[in-house]
Amino acid sequence: MADDRLPLSELLEKAGAGDFLRAVAEAVLQLLMEADVEGLIGAGRYERNGERMTWRNGYRDRALDTRLGSLQLRIPKLRQGSYFPPFLEARKVSEKALIAVIQEAWIGGVSTRRVDDLVQAMGLSGISKSQVSKLCKDIDERVHAFLDRPLAGEWPYLWLDATYLRQREGGRIVSVAAIIAVAANTDGKREIVGLHIGSSEAETFWSVFLKSLARRGLRGVKLVISDAHEGLKAAIRRVFSATWQRCRVHWMGNALSYVAKTQQSMVAAALRQAFIQPDRAQASQTLRHVADQLRQKWPKLAGFMDESETDVLSHLDFPEQHRAKIHSTNPLERLNKEVKRRADVVGIFPNEASIIRLIGAVLLEQNDEWQLQHRYMQVEAMAELFSPANEQRQLPSAA
Repeated sequence: MADDRLPLSELLEKAGAGDFLRAVAEAVLQLLMEADVEGLIGAGRYERNGERMTWRNGYRDRALDTRLGSLQLRIPKLRQGSYFPPFLEARKVSEKALIAVIQEAWIGGVSTRRVDDLVQAMGLSGISKSQVSKLCKDIDERVHAFLDRPLAGEWPYLWLDATYLRQREGGRIVSVAAIIAVAANTDGKREIVGLHIGSSEAETFWSVFLKSLARRGLRGVKLVISDAHEGLKAAIRRVFSATWQRCRVHWMGNALSYVAKTQQSMVAAALRQAFIQPDRAQASQTLRHVADQLRQKWPKLAGFMDESETDVLSHLDFPEQHRAKIHSTNPLERLNKEVKRRADVVGIFPNEASIIRLIGAVLLEQNDEWQLQHRYMQVEAMAELFSPANEQRQLPSAA
């Protein structure tokens, strides 16, 4: 087997002092690739033995951008099969989408100095319009196939949450809502089932989105969990005839806004007493009792509690095993953080298509990860949702 080691002194002679580290990095990575290929082939260079699987077939050049600069590597090729070094793993679809969004902003002349610096740091300042177009087309096809896929089976639980992004529109910068829909099916699995972009939260906005989910096969919806968006409640009744659960976390924040900060801890502790009750009747009784105690000092808070009692306790009409995950939109919190992290890099999106491209790619990756995990909901309790007794118990809340 040939000795592929390259002495440091020889490296120093071949490269100037300023390029020494880069030359060392190139040499080390080259040695790693050669060792990998020897393992795949089953023999060293020019070595003859009966365990050989294939033969070398030259090299292909590949640049690797690092903090040391651009490393020029020679990736070994094989006559049969292929080899791709693990440290050159292809970028994830969301990273490609991020690059595409940044390049689209650059080409459209709407980039800022921060975006310009980011593009150069990624080594992409010389990318052409045709390359961007090809990259965007590939990502768009995958993202739209995911977002428009048919939905089979029944989906009892549907979570909706909005993330607000900035988009350039007609020479102005506007705020748009990116609505993400996550649903759990009767197998206990959760999936990201939709993404909708819009500037309004009126009933028509929600109806269009919910109807698009229904057309794709989203059926059997029993409970929709979301914040108190204007128009959503009517759209839920109209499209799915489902119960609405007002996000308990957001509800608590809304309730405490009527109370001075110095007394919010005390009031929050009193409100939580309703949420630890074993059933809907006792929770409702507790909440009314707390409202009556607070009414004299905080009449607006008590009125808010009276008005929203039904909506914030809706989850108690459902199986106890599911309640911890259906009382709020918290299950989407980590997903939303990842969406915001990627969106913050872009700052201002050049158009709606770029939002769908990047956010859709993030959702596609997250959905793939979820499918490799254990069931999200307890399957045994799902049967309760479709029993005649449970159907009858949910009717008053959906009306």
